[in-house]
Amino acid sequence: MATTILLLLIINFLYITLAYDPTPLQDFCVADHTSTLTINGLPCKDPSTVTSDDFFFRGLHLPGNTTNPLSVALTPVNVNRVPGLNTLGLTIARLDLATNGFFPPHTHPRATEVLTVLEGSLEVGFVTSGPAYAQFRKVLEKGDVFVIPIGLIHYQRNVGTGNAVVFAALNSQNSGIIEVASGVFGAEPSIDSEFLARAFGLDRKIVEEIQAKF
Repeated sequence: MATTILLLLIINFLYITLAYDPTPLQDFCVADHTSTLTINGLPCKDPSTVTSDDFFFRGLHLPGNTTNPLSVALTPVNVNRVPGLNTLGLTIARLDLATNGFFPPHTHPRATEVLTVLEGSLEVGFVTSGPAYAQFRKVLEKGDVFVIPIGLIHYQRNVGTGNAVVFAALNSQNSGIIEVASGVFGAEPSIDSEFLARAFGLDRKIVEEIQAKF
């Protein structure tokens, strides 16, 4: 019994200490963007200099500019815009998708994502890890919510006749993003095209043409 309890304590300790966004040890740690310290996160500013504006953001009601090849816009509310989010393990964002707009397959290596559709119709899907590689897909309408587990490849696209507006919440102040195509074909320095041709079962010239687009 004592061995079991000790093992559980060790597992619990490892879970807490290895967490990406650990539990805060104080009421708040407002980010000090002027600090030159390099740490896992951002240093705290002097609490005596903290104001209400450190916890405030205005503008999430405004649509983003979707004039780009993907026809989408991302308006993040993160620690860079709200210093008071530092150490709290949270990022939110507004996603605007014009007609046929899409966010290509990507992952967030450090966060689970929760999507809530405010306007329009949104197709969202994620793919599980191997060997199953199962896709879980849903078309969301106004008021619908969908959860994307941490680290899994996923995508969103507007399948409606008008604009789509989506609210996203992620349980990390720095979720990270890896776009699959950009990561594979746009890496710097580039991944060997002959290797990628073998890996994807493609002609080398086709791979090089794809790489040239990134």
